[in-house]
Amino acid sequence: MSIDAGLDVSDKTKHICVVDVEGRAVRRDVVVSDPDVLARWLNRHYLDLARVVLETGTLSTFLYHGLIERGVKVECICARHAKGVLSARVNKSDGHDAEGVAQLARTGWYKRVHMKALATHIDRAALRIRSQLITARTSMANQLRESNRLLNDRTKTDDVCTG
Repeated sequence: MSIDAGLDVSDKTKHICVVDVEGRAVRRDVVVSDPDVLARWLNRHYLDLARVVLETGTLSTFLYHGLIERGVKVECICARHAKGVLSARVNKSDGHDAEGVAQLARTGWYKRVHMKALATHIDRAALRIRSQLITARTSMANQLRESNRLLNDRTKTDDVCTG
């Protein structure tokens, strides 16, 4: 018997809905947005889950890699594609969204998103920080140069940027 779970993730909590092969909601719950808590909940209640599905979002990388490390079969789906299905539902709430994602998991009518390695995300964050620091440094050098012009003290660009 195939049992699938859908997650609706927010910053502090996540709604879980587990559906059976016929699409009936077997269990609903709300847990803290922590991969360890979620993995314990899933292992305590359902050891034979076919898959756990969550939408792309700000916490999806953190949760995806955290659940994979804990042995949970998890897939991340494109939120824009899921939105079409979820917007057709009458009642819009986190719990109903979790059930909608679980139904998508059951039917397989979703586009799976490739999740990059955690090291890749860390490298990209470091590159973005470096780029922002360079932009800030250049902006401050330009402001200092303009302030010096007001005082009629013209300096070379290299003196301001390296000094």
